[in-house]
Amino acid sequence: MLFCPKCSSILIPKQGAKGILSCSNCNYKSKASEDLVIKEKVKLPKQKEVVVVEKRIDSLPKTHEECPKCKHKEAYFWTIQTRAGDEAETRFFECTKCKNRWRAYK
Repeated sequence: MLFCPKCSSILIPKQGAKGILSCSNCNYKSKASEDLVIKEKVKLPKQKEVVVVEKRIDSLPKTHEECPKCKHKEAYFWTIQTRAGDEAETRFFECTKCKNRWRAYK
């Protein structure tokens, strides 16, 4: 790091001029005696640890529908329009017990 001999400020490379150092305070200019290398280390604060919880929050409505896998009689359900707009929507189910998923077409 080089300092200005007039005002003791840090000398920085002048933009557009190769090998010239200048003082931003008093406009002193000096030729660099060696190749200039500018390095900057940035110390970032540590990130807070993110904890992934594998708990699922079920916000879907429930209905009385028999699971084809375990024969449990309660399932979550939702509907999606999977075909043309003039056709019925597709109902999807998920068993509340075994988490098996299936669909039913109307």
